[in-house]
Amino acid sequence: MHNKVLLIYTGGTIGMVQDENGALHPFELERIFEAVPQLKHTTYQIDSCQLKEIIDSSNMNPKVWAEIADIIEREYEKYDGFVVLHGTDTMAYTASALSFMLENVGKPVVLTGSQLPVGMLRSDGRENIICALEIASGQHQVVPEVCIFFEQHLYRGNRSTKVSSENFDAFYSYNYPPLVTAGINIRYKKQHIMPMPDEPMRVRTRMDEHIAVLKLFPGITPQVVQAVLHAEGLKGVIIETYGSGNAPTEQWFLLALQEAAMRGILLIDVTQCKAGGVKLKQYAVSCDLDRIGVISGGDITTEAAVTKLMYLLGNYGDDPQKVKELFEMPLRGEMNL
Repeated sequence: MHNKVLLIYTGGTIGMVQDENGALHPFELERIFEAVPQLKHTTYQIDSCQLKEIIDSSNMNPKVWAEIADIIEREYEKYDGFVVLHGTDTMAYTASALSFMLENVGKPVVLTGSQLPVGMLRSDGRENIICALEIASGQHQVVPEVCIFFEQHLYRGNRSTKVSSENFDAFYSYNYPPLVTAGINIRYKKQHIMPMPDEPMRVRTRMDEHIAVLKLFPGITPQVVQAVLHAEGLKGVIIETYGSGNAPTEQWFLLALQEAAMRGILLIDVTQCKAGGVKLKQYAVSCDLDRIGVISGGDITTEAAVTKLMYLLGNYGDDPQKVKELFEMPLRGEMNL
């Protein structure tokens, strides 16, 4: 019996055509199969579906994440794996969100896309689709994770970030090695792949969007910080700090954070650096953050921090202490302790 893969089309550059003015717009899924005739010769069955509304990934939001997760939940028993065709701009956010939504996923969920539309002569989309489908089929080895495949590498989704808007190797995982490398052979790095879960898959699509990202910069004003910390309905803030988690020690800044913490707002410290992570108390300038009760994000990416905080607030928001405890531990391999 052939393995089966479900291809889920959400939109993005991979499935776009140019209009008469040169602007790119999404087209229907069938055109992708026309552009990649090799898909007719696979040793596994490919079925396909698409979202109710095809979108540019800049318009991605938690409702669409839930729609993708619901499709996977509905079709989970019928298929050996899933490929999600997605725009590159927010792919790392979607991969991170799905990793939290799909608890105990035991099958490959591979997001991919391209820098050039698949219908263009030099498109990187054909190779990305073919390799993503091959890995998702589970014929060689099952990768029970939500991943991103791009330009010869399969990365853990919640460890990935977009690093280039013009090179074909658009994604990279700075703090975790690739799970698979696709050259002449597809090489699986078994030691880096998540173990098969013991429990059945469970889907949790509740996400709380009442969060903000505060990026620090030299010269940031009290007005900017207060505007973020006093946003209506705010429940959590991801603070992008310097280096290993350092922030200004000016009194007004620390008082603003302390006052926010006393109002019950969760404060998460993540580094602006692409590689490495937060180590509170390594330098004196981060000791104040630790004293205030700021949560260390360790080596988590901003994309994973955003979606993890939404996920935890959506599912455990009535218990702030539990949200804090769960944020500080790896749930889906998104951070090292």
